[in-house]
Amino acid sequence: MIFHDVEQNSPQWDALRLGKATTSKFGVIMANYGKAFSDTAKKYAHKIAYEQVTGAKEESAGFSNGYMEEGHVWEPIAKEAYEHETFSEVSNGGFCQSEKYENVGGSPDGRILLDNGGIEIKSVIAWTQRQNIRRNSLDPAYKWQKLGNIWLCGWDYCDFISYGYTCTENNKLFIHRILKEDYKDDIAKIEPRLEQFLELVEDEKKYI
Repeated sequence: MIFHDVEQNSPQWDALRLGKATTSKFGVIMANYGKAFSDTAKKYAHKIAYEQVTGAKEESAGFSNGYMEEGHVWEPIAKEAYEHETFSEVSNGGFCQSEKYENVGGSPDGRILLDNGGIEIKSVIAWTQRQNIRRNSLDPAYKWQKLGNIWLCGWDYCDFISYGYTCTENNKLFIHRILKEDYKDDIAKIEPRLEQFLELVEDEKKYI
């Protein structure tokens, strides 16, 4: 893995992500594993192909909403709460680029110093926090993003942090550790599926 120590959401970070399949979208890539890619995956492949051919950001890539903006606001606070709770020190997640696949990368929310692991933060509304606490596990919607970062970065684990910014102090912070050892079979599925997806990206270049 090649680590780029850049600030997330900065122009440098945007430039590094351009034309790359990122772990944040691994859920789209891994959906229907063993079967044909969905229309959503094909649209994502087209976006990546467009960016690789033109060197410009595909128009829909800039989508944002109120919940996403809230996440950016609360993420530093969630990270600080995590460090306090776990007695850990978290460094910049930056942008991590695959050495084997130059057009694959990811932006974990942080790397844990003095240990081989990292974090992913989701700032969530009260209902979502309630669901995560009751489940006592990671939100399944983000499973492949977390496993993707473990695979990409070579980590032993990734801590899923759910931060309920509107909750009481008792329920604001929920942490679930995802161990590489527990997901070996799923992680082994990533690379072959990713190679198929990258072939789809190449095929989509015919339509740019």
